Parts: sequence; C-alpha cells; structure tokens
Amino acid sequence: MKLDDYLARIEYLGPVAPTLACLTEIHRQHLLAIPYENLDVQLGRALKLDIERTFEKVVVRRRGGWCYELNGLLGWALEEIGFEVTRILGGMLRSLRGDDAMGNHLVLRVELDGPVIADTGLGDGVLEPMRLEVGSGIQADRQFRFEELEDGYWRFHNHPGTAPADFDFVPACSADEDRLARICGDLQDDSIFTKNLICMQPDGTGGRKALIGRALALPGAEKRLLENADDLCDALATVFGLRDPEFRSLWPKVVARHAELFGDGMPATVSFDSLR
Repeated sequence: MKLDDYLARIEYLGPVAPTLACLTEIHRQHLLAIPYENLDVQLGRALKLDIERTFEKVVVRRRGGWCYELNGLLGWALEEIGFEVTRILGGMLRSLRGDDAMGNHLVLRVELDGPVIADTGLGDGVLEPMRLEVGSGIQADRQFRFEELEDGYWRFHNHPGTAPADFDFVPACSADEDRLARICGDLQDDSIFTKNLICMQPDGTGGRKALIGRALALPGAEKRLLENADDLCDALATVFGLRDPEFRSLWPKVVARHAELFGDGMPATVSFDSLR
C-alpha cells in the first residue's frame, strides 16, 4: 500500500500537502478516475471494510467500489498525506427510514480550519468536498445543501432530481465500526445492490455516465439497452475502465432483473431512482 500508487491511480500530479487545494483536487480526481460500482456484490464476492483488500482491488486491479470502499480508500490516502480525518456514519434517506438507516453510508470529516465533508461514495453527488456550514453550494451548475436538524443531526441534500436525495450524519461522532461492518454485510444479503447492477461516474462537467442493469446512459447520447454479455463487458471496459472475466456471468441475472422491473422497455431514468 503506497500513497504514490494511489495518486497514480487517480492521475493526481499536484502538490501533496494537507491543504484545502490538495484535498479538493484529490477528491475530484478520485471521482473522475474511480467509478462507483457494485459488481463484486453482484458476483457474490464478500466485501469487508479492511483497507488492504480495498487497496488491492481499486488501486492494483483498477476496479471501482461502493461507499465503504471509495471513502475508505480516500480516508486512508488523506491520512497518509497528513490530513486529520474522521470516519462518520451516514444514513441515506434517514428522512424516510428513520435511525435504522444509520450506517448504510460512510462519510469523511476532514479538519481544515473547521470541518469539511468529503464524500466520493454517492454515485451521483458532489465533485468537491464541502465545508460543513448551513446553506447551499454550487458545483458544475448543481446545487447542494447542508441543513442542521433539531435532533443534533445534519442533513446533506443532494442536487435536485437525483437519488439518493439526502443523507443524515452527526459530524462530531466517530463511526461505530461494528455497526458499519454489520450493515455493510446486511446490504450484501438483500438490498438494491444484490438485485441490480449499478455503475456510475461523473464526467466533471455536471453530467455522468450510468449503467443500471441493461440500461446505459452517457452524456450527450441517447440512452440504450445492452444486447448481450459481450455488450455488457464492452461497456464496462470502454466506458468505465472495468475488466474481469467473471463479468460475463452476470448477464442472465441482469436480463432477468430488467424484465422484472421494466419488461422490454427503457427505465424513465438511468439512476437509483429507477430501482427498488
């Protein structure tokens, strides 16, 4: 596990120091280089929270991952640089699901003359970290917002028209790692991640590439349905840079799930919104 290998993976060439400028650019490069994807969950490969496994998967084998992996790797790298980083529990859609949601997301708090929230694990969220302040911020023409709730939680509001719409967190509390590990395991047993192939990545200008099952959507292009296993493997390789000989085995499951949700048609949106 070498920091230089991680920086090469995300194609970061700037100064390496615990500054806001460095954090911002590493956060952005991490998102542009490493896709959000759940292919190992689809393949039934158990995912744990240990950073060594994540590093080998994402850096050495040039794969992507989900929030526990992507933010876990980012947090490790930032600490190697010298940032003060705290892992905190996030609760996606706690606004609807209540406290049971806490731990279904991992978030990072970085101390830089006040707390900054870093998050590369949403699939379709911020490109750059945001200072923890009540109010809105604009990135690539998209608006994001922090709200302080009366119960001591804070709520992150994602840009309008995307999913997940929000998540809650308590900035001052370090993550309960046992709860995080348990929910990470639960999401691999029965969740939208076990039922649906998901792969997303921003393009840096406010658009994003997205593959939900058979449905592929690219910025500036008509969304289309993949036709066969070769088409799936080609899209994963050429659009997202992901390669594994076992991806081909996912095709029957992908086709069956698409038929269950959409029949022969195209989902209205190629995003988390189209899933259940």
